[in-house]
Amino acid sequence: MIGSAATPDRPATGPAGTLPAWYPGWARDLADAYFSRTTCVFVLHGNVHDLIRSPAAGQEAYGRLPDFLSTQVFGGWDLVIGHDLSRGLRILAGSDVARLRTMAQYLTSRWGEPASWPRDPERVLLMIEDLVERTLLDEPAHRKSIAVVFEYGQYLVPAGDLGALAQGSAARLVRFLSWAQNPHIKRVNVAFCLLADRVAELNDRLVQNPYVTAIEIPLPDRDERRRFVDAAAGDGQLASATDFAPDQLADMSNGLSLVNLNVLLAQAVHADRRLDAQRFRQLKKTMIERQCRDLVEFVEPGHTLDLVVGYEEAKKRLRQDAEWITRGQTDAAPMGYLICGPVGTGKTFLAECYAGSIGIPCVMLKNFRSKYVGETEGNLQQVLTVLRSLGPVVVIVDEADAALGNRRAEGDSGTSARVFSMIASQMGNTRYRGRIIWMLLTSRPDLLPIDLKRQGRAEVHIPLMYPRLEEEIHAMFAVMARKNKLALAADAIPPVSAERRLTGADIESIVLNARRLGMAEERHEITRTDLEQALAEFVPSAQGLEKELQELAAVLECTQLSFLPDPWREKVARPGGTAQLQERMAAIRQLMGD
Repeated sequence: MIGSAATPDRPATGPAGTLPAWYPGWARDLADAYFSRTTCVFVLHGNVHDLIRSPAAGQEAYGRLPDFLSTQVFGGWDLVIGHDLSRGLRILAGSDVARLRTMAQYLTSRWGEPASWPRDPERVLLMIEDLVERTLLDEPAHRKSIAVVFEYGQYLVPAGDLGALAQGSAARLVRFLSWAQNPHIKRVNVAFCLLADRVAELNDRLVQNPYVTAIEIPLPDRDERRRFVDAAAGDGQLASATDFAPDQLADMSNGLSLVNLNVLLAQAVHADRRLDAQRFRQLKKTMIERQCRDLVEFVEPGHTLDLVVGYEEAKKRLRQDAEWITRGQTDAAPMGYLICGPVGTGKTFLAECYAGSIGIPCVMLKNFRSKYVGETEGNLQQVLTVLRSLGPVVVIVDEADAALGNRRAEGDSGTSARVFSMIASQMGNTRYRGRIIWMLLTSRPDLLPIDLKRQGRAEVHIPLMYPRLEEEIHAMFAVMARKNKLALAADAIPPVSAERRLTGADIESIVLNARRLGMAEERHEITRTDLEQALAEFVPSAQGLEKELQELAAVLECTQLSFLPDPWREKVARPGGTAQLQERMAAIRQLMGD
């Protein structure tokens, strides 16, 4: 715990010799910042609602973050006070009744009976400031050490533009900033801790102030989860309720908080169903989606790259990368991929098949944008925190050009620029090479900021085109039937000319329409007649210029010549070929008013 009260003659010593070896890293960071005497205001954000390990009397124990702060970090301090908008002020002493009584006697003599303590945040902060000022005037020998823990700090100093802050919020912000900058407070043992799961929901002027220390509490790592599983399995019930050893549970539960892991283990013990691989996977999927507030969707790939028709060179590259990631040779894996091409060419299907080939989790990033100030950034930060813990994981971002924003977006108070910065920073963080594999999908890669598609981020650009060979079209009909678990008669697939320029989505629609024709006649097998009739009735989209523009954009983004079909490869390889394609693309954009 942080040491006893400092005096001018006897300053507090550093934490190196006083902190237990089991202290979490974030608590050590807090102690180091405190003993540097540069701040007294701390913002703890991230996994603040999780269980925190607090061994007691040689026994493993877990509790809430406010309890850990009051009994471990500030366990030797005279006064530890908690506050949230619902319950107001309260004394934090854990299970130490004598310490609780001592604190209560002291505070009652100054504030009156606890029942009379105010709940209004302005009056609460005024009382705390008065208490701190009186403490500063006390003789050093009688000076109390005071820690105040503000839960749900985002409701005290919420994010917002200066002009949009309500008078009360602005006053509270100024008060916290004045405490952080007060040199007299920093010389004594007084600390203020604000807890918030999303740092983006706190006011930037507080979080980014040089006198304030912001510390992220991460999701538990593998060792923490292993210790927790051991503690939960202490009575032996867990071993008989699951198919897994403790080491396996620790490995499989990556991405889960200890709260969610505890729920999962409790369900295994108390439910009638045994916890096998399928049930564990489903429970983990549900919990992580809820942990991310439904901002991601788990995709369970049922196929591998073997089901993808064509693109042989691209599949060869993807298979090689998948093999290296599976072996743990992540230094050779790319940070991400840009899968581009006209609509209906199977970009999402290819990404899912790649995840299926590696055999790692695959998540789809959903719309994380919100109309409320700070919530968009908070949503994204929550997702990124889980992804870092969940890896290795494939992250699919569909319509990436619209979802990820850019540096120059206007009219949203800078939200798009901040989102872009967060995504770009994470994509370029080489610590997560081979652990977070980004797959950006778009039909307009030219609209995607160059910062995201440069080398070191989405560095492998794979163009997908419409099938140009009759054998590819034939194979795609068979694949679409297999994908949708439909039975085809032996000679069901008729010859189809490549001149029809059918997309993969078109072919899937034709197969499903043929299935409807068969069902109308109470047949469970698609016949040649069904497919011929569905082909005859199908009318593809007539947006020719837009599709040509999307094809050109994909060709110009390609990072490896062998990824391109022969006709496009020849056009790019000829002298001035790229320039001609760029001119044609510019002309189409002008015609479309793009």
